[in-house]
Amino acid sequence: MSSVKQPDYLHGLQDVAEPNLYKEIFPYSEIPKVTFDNVQLPMDMPEEIWVTDTTFRDGQQSMPPYSAEQIIKLYDYLHKLDNNSGIIRQTEFFLYTEKDRHAAKVCMEKGYKFPEVTSWIRANRDDFKLVKQMGIHETGMLMSCSDYHIFKKLKKSRKEALDMYLGLIEDAIEAGIKPRVHLEDITRADFYGFVVPFVAKLMEISRDANVPIKIRACDTLGLAVPYSGASLPRSVQGIMHGLRKVCGVSPENIEWHGHNDFNAVVTNSTTAWMYGCSSVNTSLLGIGERTGNCPLESMLVEYAQFKGTIKNMKLEVITEIAEYFKREMKYDIPPRTPFVGSQFNVTRAGIHADGLLKDEEIYNIFDTNKLLHRPVVVAVNEYSGLAGIAVWINTYYRLKGEDKVDKHAEGILKIKEWVDAQYAKGRTTIINSDELEALVEQHMPEILEEKEKVQVS
Repeated sequence: MSSVKQPDYLHGLQDVAEPNLYKEIFPYSEIPKVTFDNVQLPMDMPEEIWVTDTTFRDGQQSMPPYSAEQIIKLYDYLHKLDNNSGIIRQTEFFLYTEKDRHAAKVCMEKGYKFPEVTSWIRANRDDFKLVKQMGIHETGMLMSCSDYHIFKKLKKSRKEALDMYLGLIEDAIEAGIKPRVHLEDITRADFYGFVVPFVAKLMEISRDANVPIKIRACDTLGLAVPYSGASLPRSVQGIMHGLRKVCGVSPENIEWHGHNDFNAVVTNSTTAWMYGCSSVNTSLLGIGERTGNCPLESMLVEYAQFKGTIKNMKLEVITEIAEYFKREMKYDIPPRTPFVGSQFNVTRAGIHADGLLKDEEIYNIFDTNKLLHRPVVVAVNEYSGLAGIAVWINTYYRLKGEDKVDKHAEGILKIKEWVDAQYAKGRTTIINSDELEALVEQHMPEILEEKEKVQVS
């Protein structure tokens, strides 16, 4: 394992003859290990933080390819959601097919400041032509940094890889393109033996050319850990500290890109913010390779918690986006997915329903109706009780104040009798909305009459 702090003499490239695969941490036949050096690093959260988007790159490559129309529509949604707040700064596009180039061109022609259209290319000179032809000013470039990739995939030594990468960076700058270096598999890389000398050289090139070079730290397999005192290469805190304090990269030029293989993508992303980077790379609904990327909508909520404001973002657009994915792209969102799942604010427990009936704030995370246009919902089953039925009626028919029904109303008692009889007969499914509507019409017609009056007025 590597300590997060190393003496200066180790910052030169270590061109080892054999790859360092950290087998003591990553024994392939076992679960990876978390190791600790107990070095405590200070939080260093930048004043300005934001997110970027990879829906049209990492998201698209993990699903059936999006049509140009779908890409353009989702880009419009991203712009509408950001609402010129600058919190969703950029999005990245593939440029390898006519469809993707057309979609990128249309999105650029819209003239939106946010999110800015950028691209993603492999680290080769031919791909520069695509970027240049499109008139895109910044591109991500894949530059693998672990020995797993350098030795096993690229079949190169560390020095050969370093020289190749640096040559491509100079070519990009010469072509007038701002490079964003994607350090693939950084959480299995020799941080002080390869990453630090490489990034330090990039910063030298950046200063000489007076061109910003962004560094994207890619947790390609979701192996990162957020824990204080954890060792490299898995430590998010250690990676951010090293890029900031050892390599001298400014926070606005550091970006974190995570995956969710170990259920930690949101926590790791917020930790990256907290320890030095301004930018977290995300995708809509977290769609990405294998278990997915960091959900964009989750990081907007994290932003609100950290900053105490949503600026002028329109968070209700998150619900529109989720509905678009379900309706137009036939994407099944797991129902309990935070903020976008069909049941993320649904309760079935009778005791919770009773609390909601007294005051919605008791059992709802925030005003989901106001912020996301998603009113709190109570599912009616054998455990819902009188309170659950009353809450369902109040929320479904949007009854407020004096119009809200009490759980002891005669109609509620009759509906509960019917529900109890269903489960006494062996029913195992919840009572659906159509059934409940029919029961309300039968036993509480005054609710429908009142609703019609409101609509007419």
